[in-house]
Amino acid sequence: MRALVTGGGGFLGKAIIRQLLAGGATVRSFSRHDYPQLTTLGVEHSCGDLSDLPAVEAAVAGCDMVFHVAARAGVWGPFAEFYQANVIGTENVIQACRQQGVKRLVYTSSPSVVFDGNDMAGVDESVPYPEHFHAFYPQTKAQAEQLVLAANDQTLATVALRPHLIWGPEDNHLVPRILERGAKGALRRIGKRSCLVDTIYIDNAAEAHLLAAEQLDIGSVVAGKVYFLSNGEPLPLWDVINRILAAGKLPPVTRSISPGLAYAIGTLLEKVYTLLSLPGEPRMTRFVARELSTAHWFDLGNARRDFGYSPKISIDEGMRRLQDWLEKS
Repeated sequence: MRALVTGGGGFLGKAIIRQLLAGGATVRSFSRHDYPQLTTLGVEHSCGDLSDLPAVEAAVAGCDMVFHVAARAGVWGPFAEFYQANVIGTENVIQACRQQGVKRLVYTSSPSVVFDGNDMAGVDESVPYPEHFHAFYPQTKAQAEQLVLAANDQTLATVALRPHLIWGPEDNHLVPRILERGAKGALRRIGKRSCLVDTIYIDNAAEAHLLAAEQLDIGSVVAGKVYFLSNGEPLPLWDVINRILAAGKLPPVTRSISPGLAYAIGTLLEKVYTLLSLPGEPRMTRFVARELSTAHWFDLGNARRDFGYSPKISIDEGMRRLQDWLEKS
């Protein structure tokens, strides 16, 4: 099999590439920057932007399958940046697949596309999209996910996967942010409820993509469907954060603020950053305030049944691996 991975230099993209190579596939990566590490692995690399259709078509050409992992992530930033990368970029990937005769497309989505600000406790894929989003990332990812699902037909088989809070060695997003803020003493618990939250270890997330891809074909049971992915071990959110801090040899979070105050601070900071065009992102936003004070855990029954997903690396083992990596890095 010859596979294209968009965002192959990213955390999840690189993990998917490694597992594809281990399975004997020939892999091409498409991203905005060059990644020498991928070249060392024997990966063909194509540089370009998702909003550039000819560049996407050139990357897709000659491939049997596409893993569309690349996205503009984050809780803050201009709407145009999120829309160009997540919506226009996904439209271009779908169009390129059709023009180049690719029949299988695996799309990396996010559970945030169905988050309405309230608890999601044991929900399955039937939960609807919300009427309002608190951030541009989930809004544009929801649009992109719907484009992918609608594209499933008799010439192109598509599937959307929603991994929740991916972490592990080489993480360049979640773990570094937690450790950076923990080192500065800038973390605060939001509320005192013990909200259960699902996370997923990086290797499990990558394997789930390959398992779904193996079952994906025109008219197959997974075609045109969306699936939640996690480790299947929901834990209180701040227990997870404190375990990541401990892996980085930092003290646990002990101080807290109320959810209402966090939301008010987020609202105020968003207005200030918008009015003054401040660089970076606010320390708190409305989306983050809601995310950190509600439950997020999911029914994995459909993924287990339809493509045999069963997480191999437990959270305990993952934390041991994370600590080893942090100590060596």
